[in-house]
Amino acid sequence: MKQFDVVVIGGGHAGCEAAHVSARMNTSTALITMKREGIGVMSCNPAIGGLGKGHLVREIDALDGLMGRVADASGIQFRLLNRRKGPAVQGPRTQADRTEYQRTMQKIIEKTQNLTVVIGEVVDFIMVGNRVAGVKLCDGSEIYSKIVILTTGTFLRGVVHIGDSSYSGGRMGDKAAFLLAERIDSFCLPLGRLKTGTPPRLDSQTIAWEQLEFQAADKDPTLFSFMSSKPALPQVNCGITHTNPQTHDIIRKNLELSAMYGGHIEGVGPRYCPSIEDKIIRFSDKSSHQIFLEPEGLTDRTVYPNGISTSLPQSVQVEYVQSISGLEKAKILQPGYAIEYDYVDPRALNGDLSLCDVPGLFFAGQINGTTGYEEAAAQGLVAGLNAARSIKGEEPVLFQRDNSYIGVMIDDLTTRGVTEPYRMFTSRAEFRLSLRADNADQRLTDMGVEIGCVGEKRQKSYYYKKEQLNIGRRLLLGTLYTPKVISDAGISINQDGTKRSAFQLLSFPDVTFDNIKNLDPSLVVVSKDIAEQLSKDALYSNYIDRQKKDVEKLKRDEKHKIPRNFIYAEISGLSAELMGKLELVRPSNLSQASRIDGMTPAGLALILGRIRFLEKKSA
Repeated sequence: MKQFDVVVIGGGHAGCEAAHVSARMNTSTALITMKREGIGVMSCNPAIGGLGKGHLVREIDALDGLMGRVADASGIQFRLLNRRKGPAVQGPRTQADRTEYQRTMQKIIEKTQNLTVVIGEVVDFIMVGNRVAGVKLCDGSEIYSKIVILTTGTFLRGVVHIGDSSYSGGRMGDKAAFLLAERIDSFCLPLGRLKTGTPPRLDSQTIAWEQLEFQAADKDPTLFSFMSSKPALPQVNCGITHTNPQTHDIIRKNLELSAMYGGHIEGVGPRYCPSIEDKIIRFSDKSSHQIFLEPEGLTDRTVYPNGISTSLPQSVQVEYVQSISGLEKAKILQPGYAIEYDYVDPRALNGDLSLCDVPGLFFAGQINGTTGYEEAAAQGLVAGLNAARSIKGEEPVLFQRDNSYIGVMIDDLTTRGVTEPYRMFTSRAEFRLSLRADNADQRLTDMGVEIGCVGEKRQKSYYYKKEQLNIGRRLLLGTLYTPKVISDAGISINQDGTKRSAFQLLSFPDVTFDNIKNLDPSLVVVSKDIAEQLSKDALYSNYIDRQKKDVEKLKRDEKHKIPRNFIYAEISGLSAELMGKLELVRPSNLSQASRIDGMTPAGLALILGRIRFLEKKSA
C-alpha cells in the first residue's frame, strides 16, 4: 500500500504548481499523470502571460512557484503589452518554445524532494465515510492520502469536435476521464459544460513569410521571474497577416458544418477568445481580422496562427486558411478543433479551493470554470499550499482582493460563479493601481516566507532588494525642497511655496529618476532596477493613499463573519431570489455577500442585523 500526505491528479499547469508547492512545504506528495511526457504540456497556445495573466504569473513567482522561471527558460519572444500605458495595466508576455517549456518543467518536477511522479489513470476515490482518503488507479492499485487535489483540465468527460465528427478526448491524442467523472457525479456537485477551441497548426516551411509583416521581441525584455536577469533562448519574430472578405465568405458558406453552429456543442465558449466562426458572426461589419503567426519553437516547423480557432471540418479549414495572404500554400499539420468538458460550479468551493461538502478534496484549474494556463497555475499554487497547511493542522491561507490578482480570481469564482470560461483581466481588480506586475514580490514574498513556501535562495535575493528599496525611499523622503531649489535643478514646477520631497516629485508625469539625481547627487548609489521600481511606486502613491480608504471599508466588511450554518430563510425582507443565491454561495463574510449579483445595501443591512442579533443572543 502506498501512502502520501497529498495526491495531485493531473500533470498540467495546475497540477505541477500544486504538487511542487506541496512538496516544498515538506509534505510527501504524489503527482499522478496518465503519461510522463504529459507533464508541463502546453495544450493550446505556446505562450505565457498577457494582460492580467502576466500579473498572475508574477504572483506565482513571488511565492516561489514554477511558471515564471520555466517561461523565462523557454521564452523566444518577450513583449510587454500596453507598454505605452501605465505600469498598473502593463502585462508581460512571452511566446515559448513548446518543447523546451515541457522539458524544463519535467526536469524541475522530477528533481523536487518529497515529490513522486506516478504514471497511471485515476478512476475512483478511496472514501472513508464522506471523506476522500486516496485514489484508485485503473490497474487496480490504490494510493492513500490525507488530501487529494484534482486538476483534470479539459479531461472530465472531454469531447473533441471537428465539424460533425466528435470523439471522446481530453485533448487531441489523449483520452478523456469518464470513470472519475461518474464518481464526481456521486457527490451531487453543481456541474456544467464549457468549451474551448484551438486553431489549425501550420507548417512553417509552407508559409510565404516574405509577404508578411513582422512583430519583433522587445529589445529590453521584461521577464517573469524576479530571479531572472535575461532570456535563456534566442528571440524570434512573429508574422502578422489578416483574414479578408474571401475568408469570411468561405466560413459563412460552411457555418452549418461547424460543430458549434451545427448544434453539436452545448458548452459555452470563452467570450474573449472567440472562434473565427464567432468573429465572423459577432463582428459582421469587419472585413478583416488580425492573425499572429507564432512559431512553436526554435527547431519546430509548427506555427500557431493565433486568431483563427475553429471547429469547422478539416477540408473547410484548408480552404479558408489558403485564402489568407501568405498562407496560400500553407499545409495544415494538425486541424483546429473545439473541446467540450465538465466543470464544477466554483461556488461549491471554499476560499482555499477545498470542496465545501467533500472533506479531503481540493479542485484547481479548468475544472473550476477557468480558461488559460496562468489561471490554472495560480489555482494549483493555492490548492497545493493550503493542502500542505491542512496536513500540518494550520489555518488556510486566503488570498484577498486587495493583495493579489490571485485573490481577485478566487473571490470572483467562489462568489459569482461562472457562465463562461473565466479569464483574468486587469479590469477585474478594483485595486489594480497597487496590484501591479512589477511589485508582486513586495506584496506577496513576505507572506510566502512566513507560510514556508519560499526557498532560501529567493529569500536572500528578495531581502537584498527590499533593503535597497528601503534605502532608496529614505533618501527620496529625507529632504523637503523649495520650488526654487527644485527649479534650479532643472525640474519644471509651479512656484507655489510648497516644499516637496524627491519621492513626491517622482510622481509628476514628466519627472525621471535622472532629474531627481540633479536635485540630490547622493541618489547615484541607487541602481537602475531599484530606481525604476521606486519611480513606479511614486507614480501611484497619491492614488494608492485614496485607495486605502476603499481597502479599509473592505476590511471592515470582512470582519463581519457569516456563520457557515447561517439560515437566510430566517431573515424577513430578503427576496426569494436573493435568498437562493446566498444559500448557493454561502458567503463567509459581509464583503463577499456584497459582491453577489443582485445584492443591495438594504439586503446587506438585513444580514448584518441578523448576525448582530444572533451574536447578542449567544453572548
